[in-house]
Amino acid sequence: MPVSMDALADDLAAETAVLRELLAPLDERDWRRATPAAGWSIGDQVAHLAHFDDVAVQSAVEPDAFRVELEQIVAAGGVSPDTIAEQYRGRSGAELLAWFDDARGRLISAFRPLDPSLRVPWFGPSMSAASSLTARIMETWAHGQDVADTVGTQREPTDRLRHVAHIGVGARGYSYVVNGREVDATPVRVELDAPSGARWSWGPEDAPDRISGPALDFCLAVTQRRHRDDTALVITGPVATDWMSIAQAFAGDAGTGRKAGEFA
Repeated sequence: MPVSMDALADDLAAETAVLRELLAPLDERDWRRATPAAGWSIGDQVAHLAHFDDVAVQSAVEPDAFRVELEQIVAAGGVSPDTIAEQYRGRSGAELLAWFDDARGRLISAFRPLDPSLRVPWFGPSMSAASSLTARIMETWAHGQDVADTVGTQREPTDRLRHVAHIGVGARGYSYVVNGREVDATPVRVELDAPSGARWSWGPEDAPDRISGPALDFCLAVTQRRHRDDTALVITGPVATDWMSIAQAFAGDAGTGRKAGEFA
């Protein structure tokens, strides 16, 4: 089935609406509340999303300008999410929300009409426009989890989690690379129970190394929003166990994840 940019854009819009419902009632003090991500406030989480929405738009509509800026960033030492967060901490919650609304709207408008196979430059290898938009869905969901954890609410899981799970499976090799380890190519079967009751699967059916359980828990684990021991995932085999100890769906340096029992 061909990839639909309209469908991806609609899913991103829906995930954005869920996050915005969490943000809209916050007062200024709430925007400064610390999230489970060490050193990051709710405001930092939103600034991160808005910043990289702007960058993603530039990569799609002004790829040459993006490449020039990327060369400058690499020459200066590379991308630092903490440094990026720091430069926006003078903005109020209202300013951050307005920026996020604007950046996200422009992102969806820019990507919706693109050919899903169009290659767009990024930090590292280029990716398809469809993959870029899918990554924004994953990022929105993951950072939204930090906001939800901070304000003490639970979001209703939806089948949009398939986007997050798909990236998590696809990023298995990256998880090893970012941890400075040799990639283990041993097949792993992943079988997940979707919120709708469907069964999603990746990898050969006869693989002895296996991961199964709720799609929500897998997504929480690969985005490092929950320690694997705090999920209902069934992890079988040494290779699957090893992978889930370092699983990382997001780009950048190796994440520190969450501690076992942190959300008990």
